[in-house]
Amino acid sequence: MKKYLFALLLTPALLTGCESTRNTITTPDTSTGMSQKTEGIKNKHWQLVMLEGQPVKMAAGQERDAYFMLTDSSRVVGYGGCNSLNGSYELNEQQMRLRFSNLLTTLRACPGPENERGFLEVLNQADNFTLQGDTLMLNVGRRAPLAVFHAVY
Repeated sequence: MKKYLFALLLTPALLTGCESTRNTITTPDTSTGMSQKTEGIKNKHWQLVMLEGQPVKMAAGQERDAYFMLTDSSRVVGYGGCNSLNGSYELNEQQMRLRFSNLLTTLRACPGPENERGFLEVLNQADNFTLQGDTLMLNVGRRAPLAVFHAVY
């Protein structure tokens, strides 16, 4: 009888101990006014798709799309369209706050650096974000999004 009682008491502890946790946050869904659960913004390849309201196209000779990624160690790495970048960031997912700092880039000379310049300005200006599924918008204050990114897996 003691064996069955012990097994009965141990089963719930084992089941809850195996439950996995995910890095999730709740964001407002502007279309319905309800909240939706989304995965966090860390460790994702965020590809730049829109800059100051304009779609972003790759320039002639550009190796790959502009992107950034936030690491678990509060580092940001990425590519601006010509130069690699890295730096640090501060993130508060509950308050939807994100600030980049100490951004450094390589110094390659490339034709048509307008998108890269704009991309770096956005990273320096942004102070908050909006996350809707696989779409990330970097904002400053309550303005329209400075830039829109899409998660690429």
